[in-house]
Amino acid sequence: MTTTAFVFPGQGSQSVGMGRALASASPAAAAIFAAADAALGEPISALTFDGPADALDRTQNAQPALLATSIAYLAAIRERWTSLEITEPAVAFAAGHSMGQYSALVAAEVISLHDGVRLVRERGRLMQASGAGRDGAMAAIIGLDDAALPALVERASAHGVVGVANRNAPGQVVVSGERAAIVAAADIARELGARKAIVLPVSVAAHSPLMAEAAAGMRRILADIEFRDPVLPLIANPDARLITTADGARTELVDHLTAGVNWIAAVERMTAAGIDTFLEVGPGRVLTGLIKRIAPDAAALPLDDPAATDRLLVPFATVTTA
Repeated sequence: MTTTAFVFPGQGSQSVGMGRALASASPAAAAIFAAADAALGEPISALTFDGPADALDRTQNAQPALLATSIAYLAAIRERWTSLEITEPAVAFAAGHSMGQYSALVAAEVISLHDGVRLVRERGRLMQASGAGRDGAMAAIIGLDDAALPALVERASAHGVVGVANRNAPGQVVVSGERAAIVAAADIARELGARKAIVLPVSVAAHSPLMAEAAAGMRRILADIEFRDPVLPLIANPDARLITTADGARTELVDHLTAGVNWIAAVERMTAAGIDTFLEVGPGRVLTGLIKRIAPDAAALPLDDPAATDRLLVPFATVTTA
């Protein structure tokens, strides 16, 4: 039997028009977007479908738009499976990359969709404001041996706060911190043999100590939100530990703002537990590409199918039927 995990993309996977065809084709997806609009008291769906891009890309807009779109994909594929009398695959884990962790918590019924979109809206605002007066930045480092990372961080730290924010795939990491240190880190990475080192067009130093104020703010906000034990085990971003309780999920959403995202460890934890199929639930194919590099023997299937925007992929139709 195929053993499956749901994985949910984070900020950076957004694009104008995501989910528009989905909502037109699926009443279940349309209902999710309507519920997200009602929760926020504004039409996040209109911004998602029609832009403009500069507004959608703002952190406080991108995050609720991505969460709504990801959950719309989940609702739509379940609707599709039901209509075709296809048995839903046995799902063993849910995991999100950075902000995608909120989508995973909604999917695992830890928090409601209503609370999820409102929480990521506040998360985005807090992240944008955190570390005021300290210019934040991030850089993608590609093709650098992991053994060189400690030297990279040590040398770049002479220029300010810097650390590894994301371990996305073998030879692909993201560093985050104060801009001067990140610019220096990009130069040092090239000296150390990186194939590419690109300072990203962002102003937020995600998953770094500069997010301490945002973490404190989220801790206060989350204290008033109802959390339930997950119906699916979740994988923590910083260290790939299992999250099986409401308290563990609440702690994760605070900790991962200042700690890194170890996506390599998350995928390896799931494959070690027998996962052989990953279903990317949301827009784009970023996680699909990363998973293929981390676990080349596993199947990674995106629900977002650009070649067929008027229909949904049914990846399990030939695997298990009612």
